[in-house]
Amino acid sequence: MLKGKKIVLGITGSIAAYKACLIVRLLMKQGAEVQVVITDAGKQFITPVTLSALTGKPVVSEFFTANDGTWHSHVDLGLWADAMLIAPCTASSLGKMVHGIADNMLITTYLSMKAPVFVAPAMDLDMYAHPSTQGNIERLKQVGNIIIEPQAGFLASGLEGKGRMEEPENIVATLEKYFEDEDNGRTCTAQGQLAGKKVLITAGPTYEKIDPVRFIGNYSSGKMGFALAEECSRRGADVVLVAGPVNLQCSAAIRRIDVESADEMHAACIKAFAQSDAAILCAAVADFKPSDVVAQKIKREGNKLTLELTSTPDIAAALGREKQSNQVLVGFALETDNEETNALKKLKSKNLDFIVLNSLRNEGTCFGTDNNKVNIISDSENRQFDFKSKPEVAKDIVDYLCERMKCGE
Repeated sequence: MLKGKKIVLGITGSIAAYKACLIVRLLMKQGAEVQVVITDAGKQFITPVTLSALTGKPVVSEFFTANDGTWHSHVDLGLWADAMLIAPCTASSLGKMVHGIADNMLITTYLSMKAPVFVAPAMDLDMYAHPSTQGNIERLKQVGNIIIEPQAGFLASGLEGKGRMEEPENIVATLEKYFEDEDNGRTCTAQGQLAGKKVLITAGPTYEKIDPVRFIGNYSSGKMGFALAEECSRRGADVVLVAGPVNLQCSAAIRRIDVESADEMHAACIKAFAQSDAAILCAAVADFKPSDVVAQKIKREGNKLTLELTSTPDIAAALGREKQSNQVLVGFALETDNEETNALKKLKSKNLDFIVLNSLRNEGTCFGTDNNKVNIISDSENRQFDFKSKPEVAKDIVDYLCERMKCGE
């Protein structure tokens, strides 16, 4: 989707500036044409010679070329580009962008830009969490900038945004998705659709301990649930993501609660659901757990080991009993046979508003894959969708959720 696209890459004075080389390579691998604009501080971290060698273009950093006085027109760059990406973007540059402080070539180019602008902030924890920085980010969003949220991390007090710039692969993927949506006529008009709404989402597997080193679990990667969380957040929702053990990152705007067992996920969901307008239960929760967890590692003795299992809390049923008339509850059903019959049964027994059905018989979907093929089933219809990437499936599901919630009416 980036073939032939003209990208202005702005680089500011962050230690993450070295990652700009990988961003350039990934963009050009996709067929994009890249023009780098760098601040004086950015040149302290990466040399223009390196960037010029990668792009095949002279790097722009001053209004005039020092040796011959050639004028670099920020206006021309604003007209030339299909998109501007500022990665990394420091707290200082964020502030200048908000207040129009055009004291360098990068900011003047930004202020002249006619194309969409993508911003990948990069700074330390305290700077990123400061109200001034957060306020600047919100102001940039309000005028149409697309903020690629920094990666999140953990502190003893809970989840906090660390401010570390999102990885180059994910930054470039964000641009790809934007242009794919644009090419398909699916623009960003959905942004803000869920503004003011609180959405609870579960994702990933649960692990039920047998002993300190073994557990009962499943193959869920969490990719579908995380895609749903990102899509709801993109549309303005206040998202609480209750995640089982997965190796995934999410945007700092998403409030993530990490759990391990079904009991922990059940407790977190019960607490969050009371304040939620909607809940999407995408996690693959274990149905059974060992009746007793052994304190020490079980040693091999003989050829058999018998485990007694007991049922875990039924989270969907519990929330279905608590659901109020103004709340929407969405379930997932992964089936291997009699798919639609089993999904309808779950829809009714759990008091769900609609259910997302997928089948292990659809090759290349479900556990651990990047794609999915689903049906959305309610009391009144069975809507079938094509094989798509999980982020695209997430858009279909959230579109349907917004229909049910009558967003924008």
